[in-house]
Amino acid sequence: MNQTNINANKQLPPKHERHKMFGSVPAGPRTKPVEKEQMVDLQNTKKDFLFDLDAVGITNVKHPIKINSSMKPEIQTTIGNFRFSSSIGKGSKGTNMSRFTEQLDQYHNEGFAIDLETLKRFTKELAGRLKQKDAEVEVTYPWFFERKGPFSDLAGMNHADATMKVQYHEDTGYDIEVSLKGTITTLCPCSKEISEYSAHNQRGQVTMSVKLTDDFDENQTDWKAALLEASESNASARIHPVLKRPDEKAVTEQAYENPRFVEDIVRLVAADLYELPYVEKFYVSCQNEESIHLHDAIAEVTYDKTQE
Repeated sequence: MNQTNINANKQLPPKHERHKMFGSVPAGPRTKPVEKEQMVDLQNTKKDFLFDLDAVGITNVKHPIKINSSMKPEIQTTIGNFRFSSSIGKGSKGTNMSRFTEQLDQYHNEGFAIDLETLKRFTKELAGRLKQKDAEVEVTYPWFFERKGPFSDLAGMNHADATMKVQYHEDTGYDIEVSLKGTITTLCPCSKEISEYSAHNQRGQVTMSVKLTDDFDENQTDWKAALLEASESNASARIHPVLKRPDEKAVTEQAYENPRFVEDIVRLVAADLYELPYVEKFYVSCQNEESIHLHDAIAEVTYDKTQE
């Protein structure tokens, strides 16, 4: 195919003239220092600034990360959305924001594989870099897992949103919380009970947040897979990316045989989380996008095993 040459006939002014036309002005005189050591550091100003601050930092920091999974694919590259913070006392005006991303880039150059032990080390080092007693790191990312049809065995990729939060304080050590938000199918028990035939279904979002015990070993247990199983095994049916007709028949019948209200879901998931020995406390919510209403149905439960 021949390429046609198009001649530009319009005579444009030079680029610097075009910039002036659209508001650019000549640089003014430079009177302030250019060396870092000579520049004023406002954030390090020390005096009484009225209140201690619980958290100061940066959020919505997107960065590529690597994660491991006990389900296929076992090694994944994904995008993490980070939140970094520490507390500061009223005697300090602020924090040095560049130190958060400076450390993130350092870990990235070393190959940033996200696991709890790495995040614990990152958080403790961050507190030292900030010259604070504490620091907190939270990262959320899409976790992908293979799901096969129950009869066809045809596979596709599902995903859930995973979150890891590590808090460090030099006096009390670490607090670790992990969360997973997954999708399920539910079938309405009331609809099934009162109808001559059929029942309406809905797609539900189950969110689970758990505080892990100090001795939790991520090398022994994939918490993502454990939370996913807690939500999906108690649903009316699981979500599948690929379904042939025999698969669809099986999933539809399974949902009919296991009707669930949102109240049922959170209680059943809570029971599974309660039985996990490495879970100290947990929060479970379910939100169903109703198929015969414009509103959603919700239910929530929080439980602290350490208070028994």
